Amino acid sequence: MNLKNRVFLVSSLASIYLLVFGISWMIFNSLEVDSKVLNLVENLNSKQKIDSSLPKTEECPLNGQMFTLTEKQIWEERRPIVAIIENHEDSRPQSGLGSADIVYEAVAEGGITRFLAVMYCDIAYAGVKIGPIRSARVYFINWAAEYGDSPLFVHVGGANNICRNCPGGVKPVGQISKEVDAFKMLDKLGWRGARRNAFDGGTNVGYPIMVRDVNRLNREVAWEHTFVGFTDKIYEEAKARGFSAIGENGKAWDANFVMWRFSDNNPILYPKTSRISFGFWQNKPNYDVFWEYDASSNSYKRFNGGVRHVDHETGEQISAQNLLIQFVKERGPVDNEGHMFYQNIGKGKGLLFQNGDVIDIIWEKANQFSRTRYYDKMGKEVSFVRGKIWIEAVPDGNKIEY
Repeated sequence: MNLKNRVFLVSSLASIYLLVFGISWMIFNSLEVDSKVLNLVENLNSKQKIDSSLPKTEECPLNGQMFTLTEKQIWEERRPIVAIIENHEDSRPQSGLGSADIVYEAVAEGGITRFLAVMYCDIAYAGVKIGPIRSARVYFINWAAEYGDSPLFVHVGGANNICRNCPGGVKPVGQISKEVDAFKMLDKLGWRGARRNAFDGGTNVGYPIMVRDVNRLNREVAWEHTFVGFTDKIYEEAKARGFSAIGENGKAWDANFVMWRFSDNNPILYPKTSRISFGFWQNKPNYDVFWEYDASSNSYKRFNGGVRHVDHETGEQISAQNLLIQFVKERGPVDNEGHMFYQNIGKGKGLLFQNGDVIDIIWEKANQFSRTRYYDKMGKEVSFVRGKIWIEAVPDGNKIEY
């Protein structure tokens, strides 16, 4: 064999070895990551469940739902998690939405909605897996700021003006509007940073708090739909960062938190509504929503894009005791990246569905930190039925059928 052929043979064998090694490494690495995800899920599932026979005597400060003293003792050591959860049709069903005390839904971009899940009381005794986690928007931050001093804001990235390949590291004028720059707002609030209360899966938090779970739905999905978090791990990290119920500054998260008013179930004898339906954008039927009233449980069952909306972790249909339609002014796209802007600071109209009844309401939010308050047509603050609250931020002028 001449020298040329020997060199070719050695080169070929080396290439084959490197290829096999590379593939093996990727498979091993993937299996290792999947194994870590499975272990986290198994740890969650193996936790002792709350004894259902214990008396529920303690009121959740977020939605008035009643829980056990054991659960209260747990949540009193913590502060709320407010997590950005996506609703792209490829990401459904989501994980953990059914465990949220309060959920907000609004359009993120292009008629595709996104959720802000507020989690505190219902995740006290056993942590849950939440996701897919996605990027922040300024109006979601405005709602999150209502939940006391420095809530645990969970997200992956957000609308921002950063550009690694642009002159000065800043995007060109018009690429992104200042009013929708979520990173700028988080910086202004002091939430963003290596050890701060904004848990960003893209910059300052990773395994085991937030991971890529490529097998969550047992089907192939785009990479952006795979980020999940674990609430117990989030709380462990929050404690390490000085964000338990009492912050390092000695201030309790709820020192200035304003509770809404709550009342017990009081369904009307003859329900006025059996189905509430609406859309966000006309050309996006997969994001249309309807809710069906279930008189037997005095709750509203959610349907997303025409099908039952279930929590992937429990398989149960998502429901709420209170369905609130909050009409918001819509503007946009406001920049070249197609961002929309929804005005949730100020004043507007809405509808509150509860107890089989419907109430015309007025909503008011004086500033970013103030609590959104809801009033009836006589100017009296409304009471929410104890239990889940779902707030739909629907563009002003959209029709609600009921």
